[in-house]
Amino acid sequence: MSDAVLNILNISKSFGALKASDDVTLDVRAGEIHALIGPNGAGKSTLIAQIAGKLKPDTGKIDLLGMDVTRMSIAERANLGLGRTFQISELAMAYTVLENVMLGALGKRGGAFRFFKPVMKDAELRERAESAIERVGLSQHMNKVTSELSHGQRRQLEVAVALTLEPKIFLMDEPMAGMGAEGSKMLTSFLDELRGQAPILLVEHDMDAVFALADRISVLVYGKVIATGSVDYIRNHDEVRRAYLGEEAA
Repeated sequence: MSDAVLNILNISKSFGALKASDDVTLDVRAGEIHALIGPNGAGKSTLIAQIAGKLKPDTGKIDLLGMDVTRMSIAERANLGLGRTFQISELAMAYTVLENVMLGALGKRGGAFRFFKPVMKDAELRERAESAIERVGLSQHMNKVTSELSHGQRRQLEVAVALTLEPKIFLMDEPMAGMGAEGSKMLTSFLDELRGQAPILLVEHDMDAVFALADRISVLVYGKVIATGSVDYIRNHDEVRRAYLGEEAA
């Protein structure tokens, strides 16, 4: 597709006899949220690791903004515009909200962590960080130590860190994990607005959130995409209902 920001083309990855990714092809287009769903063990984490650069595929190709990034590092992909939030938080818990986001901004610039303290006085970096914090609604918590934030606020903070990379696409790995109903509702609303800044590849188990947000859904089972389409298409797809959705699709 000409408007595809991310193209995953015939990706395969095996660990011994286990085929964790089996000829996977999907894309993420400008302005959309494309959800990736599937049962535990379907290969979602392996696929995300390949897109992010943590794992290299055995075969296939990954294009970001028309550029082949298949063999590029995590940092190189981030610099090209791949913004990632993680299933398990990788925030610096002893740092404040502002310090965490400034650290992300420093990474965009290519600075070294050992020079972080003097950088806190850098007006340009601080402005970028404060803008990202305001964007996610955490301005009043800017000087709070990250360990004191609620789970939902930490998820917001992860997005703020990703925003400093000026992403062209977001890769989000279960952002609703561990959140209650109210937190999930809040984050769903936030992600709905965020797609206007950059499209999102969303890996998520919360089907209410997926059905509310997704423009398209791809279903991964045993490493293979068994269906891709609109919410209505996936809800009514017999193989998907048998393999994954079950009563959730009713």
